[in-house]
Amino acid sequence: MFTGIIEEVGIIKSIQKSTNSIKLTIYANKIFQDLKIGDSIAVNGICLTVTKMNNNEFTADVMHETIDRTSLSTLKKGSTVNLERALLVSDRFGGHIVLGHIDGIGTITNIKKDNIAIWYTIKAEPNIMKYIVDKGSVAIDGISLTVAKVSKDNFSISAIPHTLENTTLLGKSINEVVNIENDCIGKYIEKLFLVDKENSSKITREFLLKNGY
Repeated sequence: MFTGIIEEVGIIKSIQKSTNSIKLTIYANKIFQDLKIGDSIAVNGICLTVTKMNNNEFTADVMHETIDRTSLSTLKKGSTVNLERALLVSDRFGGHIVLGHIDGIGTITNIKKDNIAIWYTIKAEPNIMKYIVDKGSVAIDGISLTVAKVSKDNFSISAIPHTLENTTLLGKSINEVVNIENDCIGKYIEKLFLVDKENSSKITREFLLKNGY
C-alpha cells in the first residue's frame, strides 16, 4: 500500500521490450536507503516488484495486463517517473490510500497557471469518472491529489509549488496521458450496494447515512 506522497523522481535508464512484457531499469537515489529485492515500489502509481538492484538502479518487470491499462508504453529512455516505496506501519499517512492498481488512463486537455499553482484538466472514460468526487482524492501518476472541479467527462486538480517541484507534473503537457487510480473507498461502497441488492442485506443507503458514511 502507498500514500501518494512521492519520495523522488527517477529516470528511466533502459527499457527492454518483448512480445508481452517490458523490463524497466530506473535510476534513483533516496529510495535505496532500505530497498530490497522483492520490495514493492510505485512507479508513476503502478505497483511493481524490484527484481534486481545495482548501485543506484533497480529493475522491475511489467506484464502485458499492466501495459494495456497504463501509460507505461509511452515511456522511453530518459523519461522521468514518480517513485514511492511501500508504506511502513510507522510512517505518517500524509496522502490517501493508494494501492498501486491503476484503474485506467486519462488525457490532459488543459493546463492553466493560477498565481503560484497550476490547474490540470484531465479527460477520462465513464468507468473512471463515476468515482471522481468533488473535493475527493485521486492518484495521478501516483500523486495523491484533491479533485477541485468535476464535469461530465473531465475533472481538474490544482497543484501547489511543492508538488510541482517534487513530481513529474511540471513537465506534463496537453494531450499527454496519465495513470489514474480512483479512491478505493468509493469502489468498496459500490460493491457493498451490489451485494445488498443481490442478497437483500440490511445495509442500505439510509443505514450508511445514519451511521456517518
